[in-house]
Amino acid sequence: MTRTLPGTPRPQASSRSRWPIALISVAAVVLVGLNLRAGIASAGPLFHDLQIQLGYGPLVGSLLPTIPVLCFAVAGAATAMVVRRIGMETSIAVALLMLTAGLAVRAAESTVLLLVGTVLGMSGLAVCNVAMPTYIRQHHPGRAASMTGMYTVTMTIGATTAAAITVPVAQGLGSPTLGLAAWALPAAVGFLVFLPLALHSRQPRGEPARTPIPYVSPWRMITTRKGLLFTGLFAAQSFLVYGLIGWYPYMLISQGLDPTTAGLMLGLLQLVGVPTMMVLLTMAGRPWLLRPAFMITCTASVTGYLCLLFAPVEWAPVTSVIMGVGFCVFPLLMLLISKSGETAEETTALSTLAQSLGYLVAAVGPFGLGLMNGVLGDWTAAIVVMLLVSVAQLVLSHRVSAPTAS
Repeated sequence: MTRTLPGTPRPQASSRSRWPIALISVAAVVLVGLNLRAGIASAGPLFHDLQIQLGYGPLVGSLLPTIPVLCFAVAGAATAMVVRRIGMETSIAVALLMLTAGLAVRAAESTVLLLVGTVLGMSGLAVCNVAMPTYIRQHHPGRAASMTGMYTVTMTIGATTAAAITVPVAQGLGSPTLGLAAWALPAAVGFLVFLPLALHSRQPRGEPARTPIPYVSPWRMITTRKGLLFTGLFAAQSFLVYGLIGWYPYMLISQGLDPTTAGLMLGLLQLVGVPTMMVLLTMAGRPWLLRPAFMITCTASVTGYLCLLFAPVEWAPVTSVIMGVGFCVFPLLMLLISKSGETAEETTALSTLAQSLGYLVAAVGPFGLGLMNGVLGDWTAAIVVMLLVSVAQLVLSHRVSAPTAS
């Protein structure tokens, strides 16, 4: 790259061309966040109707909410290598294209295509999950906390909207499979917005080749205290989040709520997380308030499962609000990951380790909880297991929020 001599003004075109890319970059963070949980949250309220329409058994029923977590583990593990080969922006753009195609395939009234589309779409989400903390670190280094907050808040808004309106959308379209596929549209918008970033990031002709990016193995970090704590906490919160997103409406339906109301309760649960995340991330920006922020959300999680276990179904709105506060471990952990590591490559390695192994352990959640309900005929034992995991989450959060762990 040609150096600019001291005192020589930079070309005006260069500075003018920067702000559209910066604006697109912020919009891209928002759109990726909106799509990250919409494809998952939209499925839970429709599981009952999908089983009736397609006629699959308990094994497939338990597998459906488990596929996203397994994809996050397997595809997430390969993200660091993919990013190193084709670049951060291109990796995310390809992942959004996979998400769009996977969600669209689920329009067909076929159990096989439902499973295939879920695998394809959730693999795309896995790459986004791992890559976004590093993307934020690279493109918004001075605003990591605010951009992480924007990213996680829009993620919650997308999930809330999907959970709340999926049943009415499916009813309007006349099919639960079409209700699932409708979420390919916002995914396509996210891809189209991110595409210019991927094209802009390509090496221009005539420039000397960049120094090869050093590879940092994620698996070496498992031997570190930080790697172990982050991975353990990620596993616990993922177990709870995806177990609840997958089965919470079904739990409420089994207690007497109608599917539309049960979907609204999942939407309420996630909507409460929006202002809660903003408050907790503001607290986490001050080192002495990081641990209290973790303790607030983890204590709410334990309380929510106690309510779900013992409170009558008429208390579902109260339980959902408490659970929503307990859903906010994820943004706090993502903030810690995005600020960890001496380089962006170390951040990617830590994110890959925590998410791939964490999701692999967490995959036991949706599948095991569904099988427990199928075998025992009610959700009591499954909720007790989630309560115990929420206690473990509280303990791990207390450890990871220590000054030496962050």
